[in-house]
Amino acid sequence: MSLRVAVVQFAPKLGQVQANIAKARHLCQRIAPRSVDIICFPEMIFTGYIFADSEAISPHLEHPISGPTSRFCADLARNLHCYVAAGYPEKLEPHELDQPLNGPSEFRSAGIGSRREGRMGANSAVMYDPTGERVGAYRKTNLFKNDIPWAIPGFGFSTLSLPAPMGRTTLAICNDLNVQGPATWESLEDGPYELAQHCQNEGTQLLVLLNSWLHPDGSDEPDPDDDQGSISEEGNPESIADDLEPEWRTLNYWAMRLRPLWAAEDRRVDGYETNKSDHTLVLICNRFGDELGATFAGSSALLSLRRGSGRPRLLHAMGQREEGVGIWTVGGPAAVALS
Repeated sequence: MSLRVAVVQFAPKLGQVQANIAKARHLCQRIAPRSVDIICFPEMIFTGYIFADSEAISPHLEHPISGPTSRFCADLARNLHCYVAAGYPEKLEPHELDQPLNGPSEFRSAGIGSRREGRMGANSAVMYDPTGERVGAYRKTNLFKNDIPWAIPGFGFSTLSLPAPMGRTTLAICNDLNVQGPATWESLEDGPYELAQHCQNEGTQLLVLLNSWLHPDGSDEPDPDDDQGSISEEGNPESIADDLEPEWRTLNYWAMRLRPLWAAEDRRVDGYETNKSDHTLVLICNRFGDELGATFAGSSALLSLRRGSGRPRLLHAMGQREEGVGIWTVGGPAAVALS
């Protein structure tokens, strides 16, 4: 059975929620009802991502059900008869404001702290089904530095069991790909790879990543330690500067952070064999544009990761500054692999 996916990529205007929703609605006009199984929007796509402080983002925090992102997703899901996922800044309920920070203890020992200290929200994602019902909600587990002034971490990764062709679906957000403090990068072989290991343990068939990932020329993200098994660009490497070309360093970094899902020598998770799922599709929806001196990498992509294959497979990718909707099919003639 084929899986039909859509990623919506554009450059939102910081703080202009209704204008950004109007842009998304316009871009989605090309999607016919029942023509895709899932549509994804990036992390905090309608508010923008880089806010100076908690006071600046406070007016844009949303209710998880009645907020503008959830209303938009529910309407779009009903109209197009598909799943819809998007990221948004969630406003905490009053009773949550007085509780200790939730999430794994690792965050507290990493220096994020056990007190909220003015944090009033969460960097969240929501998913609606083809009837417009809310079926999934997630709070970002591994906070990025821009999240910490205003957001609390979530409780950890989770996976949904959805009808075919979706199957076991894990929803994650951007920096969830990176090492969670206080752990540090040990080696290419040992990682740690928290999100990939969760996907192995849960038998994830579809990993949905909603990103506001920064361009490597304007961020402190490291390059992968080793290019073994990396996705390579065909042709002239100077074409990376083309706005309609993917940002290849970013694609390689994403693939390397999911290495246990494709590495030839890795057949175990935490010391035991697992055969729940040998194949994971990774749908990555990123944004582009500039905010307060930060530049985003675009390059939304669809990866096919098969355990033991020794190489990630790139099925499709958008350009680093390409506006529009990528509509791709897995399991049909539209899938084209790059080596």
